[in-house]
Amino acid sequence: MKDLLGGRVVMHRRAPAPRVDTHVDEGDRLTVGGLNLQVLYTPGHTPDGVSLSVADRVFTGDTLMIGGTGRTDFAGGDAGAQYDSIMNKLFTLPDQTIVFPAHDYRGHACSTIRAEKSTNPRLVGRSRADYVHLMNNSGLPLPDKIQEALQPNQSALDDDAIKFPGLSQLNQVQQLEPSEVSRRLQTPNPPILVDVRETDEFNGELGHIPGSQLMPLRELPQLASNMEQFRSSEIVTICRAGVRSTTAAAILTALGFEHVFNLKGGMLDWNDAGLPVER
Repeated sequence: MKDLLGGRVVMHRRAPAPRVDTHVDEGDRLTVGGLNLQVLYTPGHTPDGVSLSVADRVFTGDTLMIGGTGRTDFAGGDAGAQYDSIMNKLFTLPDQTIVFPAHDYRGHACSTIRAEKSTNPRLVGRSRADYVHLMNNSGLPLPDKIQEALQPNQSALDDDAIKFPGLSQLNQVQQLEPSEVSRRLQTPNPPILVDVRETDEFNGELGHIPGSQLMPLRELPQLASNMEQFRSSEIVTICRAGVRSTTAAAILTALGFEHVFNLKGGMLDWNDAGLPVER
């Protein structure tokens, strides 16, 4: 949303990238010229997906397409969440609302909520379970180098700054809920906490977990050489939303660290759980 908002970068609070000027959430409003845009949180294609409702139209991004829906098989995708976003958010808008998706491969420019509710083949007559089964078994080939392209976008790094892991490596990273990380920190041999955000984030509004070590993702391969004594220790990687730190966990695993985990949901979920932070 950078170009529409005078050069400001505006993204959902669960967007993984740093250097976002304004984070928004469900129900927030953005003013662009004389327009008043309402933010609808519509995850599924990605964990931070949003749609924008203004007057008699809605911009649905990659959530609801014309006669289709956005794929949910990229890292962080969730078919159930997408179904909920469409049924409980978008399809509750007035039937005459004009739908503008992020793109269309068949030359269509727009549709309406009424048309999508009555004719969209991925949605009509399908229960939530039916939809999840359909999307999880679509068998669509992944675009070439998609994960290698997404990771620089999600981390705001130049794509040659570090060697990013592939999708199969990312899928092998073990995720720990904040409650489980908190429990392990109380044990006699607590995990090493590696926070891969930037310095301003580490000391910013979300704070950091007490005892965590700051190792920005762009510097991680070099800084990891100072962690030789921890190769057999449990390590938990941390970032804002759990995306950059999944990349970090895969990198450390590839470097030979044996027990690397990721803080699922990052500092957002840690804060939401009311767990202790330092700033």
